[in-house]
Amino acid sequence: MAQKIEITLSYDDERVEAMEFYLKKENSTVQKKMEAALGQLYETLVPEEVREYIDRKTVPARPKRTTKPNRAPQPAVAPVPEFRKEEP
Repeated sequence: MAQKIEITLSYDDERVEAMEFYLKKENSTVQKKMEAALGQLYETLVPEEVREYIDRKTVPARPKRTTKPNRAPQPAVAPVPEFRKEEP
């Protein structure tokens, strides 16, 4: 699996606070929006063939499904009736 790197940006604190305030109304964060913007930049800059190659390298292969042995259905067993000895 591909490793992740951290990208650090500097930006005016008042502007970040203002963005955070309005993003809360959208149930989002600056972090989420920056990740989306970075993803869009990646898709714009990197050719599709290269993205597909990277995706194939980074996505773990699915484990092969094991087949379960076929079991014959078990016949339904009728409940055994209870016999009670009646006392006189």
